[in-house]
Amino acid sequence: MAELGIGAVTLGYPAAGPRMLAQTRLLASEIARARLPLAGNCAARTLEADLAPIAAVQAETGVALEAAAFIGTSGVRMAAEGWTLGGMVGALERAVRFAVGQGLAVMFVAEDASRAAPATLRTLGRAAVQCGARRICLADTAGSATPEGVRRLVQFVREEVVAPSPEPVGIDWHGHRDRGLALANCLAAIDAGADRVHATALGTGERAGNAEMELLLANLGLRGCTYGDLTRLPEYCITAARAMGVAIPANHPVVGGDAFRTASGVHAAAVLKALGRGDDALADALYSSLPAREFGLAQRIAISPMSGKSNVRHWLAMHGYDAGDSALIAALLAAAKAADHALADAECEAAVQRVLGARDAAPA
Repeated sequence: MAELGIGAVTLGYPAAGPRMLAQTRLLASEIARARLPLAGNCAARTLEADLAPIAAVQAETGVALEAAAFIGTSGVRMAAEGWTLGGMVGALERAVRFAVGQGLAVMFVAEDASRAAPATLRTLGRAAVQCGARRICLADTAGSATPEGVRRLVQFVREEVVAPSPEPVGIDWHGHRDRGLALANCLAAIDAGADRVHATALGTGERAGNAEMELLLANLGLRGCTYGDLTRLPEYCITAARAMGVAIPANHPVVGGDAFRTASGVHAAAVLKALGRGDDALADALYSSLPAREFGLAQRIAISPMSGKSNVRHWLAMHGYDAGDSALIAALLAAAKAADHALADAECEAAVQRVLGARDAAPA
């Protein structure tokens, strides 16, 4: 994460129990041990009981931590909990003052902000800032926001909460993928002036997950905002997938196995012409809006029912066979046309070996 240029990391929710507390402490200690340029952050409800463990971890590890104190701000959440705005303001003020008194930086997380009444956000946001919070996180907890809605929400908070404050206050955006708009919403938040946006590896998270960190970094890179070494993205995603026990879909952008693979004969022929001239940049641009080389990857040519001789010749050359051998070309094309999928290397190898085996068995 540090080498990718990610600036901050949520270490956990230490009040959730002994195991989470131990994990939070371990991760904070690793930041200190490895001297990682990552700002630590911990989740908490607006309760002293949730904030005290964060202060304890900060004291034990010497790592400055930010308390992400959250409370639901939408009308549906208030109705479900039986909350009043006055009661919420009181709880928030007590929590922020306690955290600040413990030496913690505080981010007020307006949970379900995308469905909250503007007046509620204004009241809670101003109360949090007046008590010492120096960051406000607008959370699209149900993934209900649209890019235009995000722009308006961020602009509203900037004008109604941040601008009146005599102290600098940052705005975070935290979005979920329920409608498939999390990435677009992150970019909209940035355009509207958000100072920090949240994402997770492979978009994992509650329900359909959060904005995808790898896609956010890739898109920021296309905008010229590269913060670190994007060639580490594949390793980052593979590591996260293994740790979390999830699979990376073959068609996942950037890091999926098919992300930079083409099997169409027309497409492959054009890519191979560019590669043949040593023009990797042109090869990347022909059928991809993302340059594979920026992520330490390369264009891949597969053989499928849609492929032509260019695909086959390329595969033969890449695997040490005579790319002009007409019998091998014919055998691979026949295998591809008979299949209902792109051939794996093992299937191509089997087709080649059948031809070579028949040659060896033929009388001289």
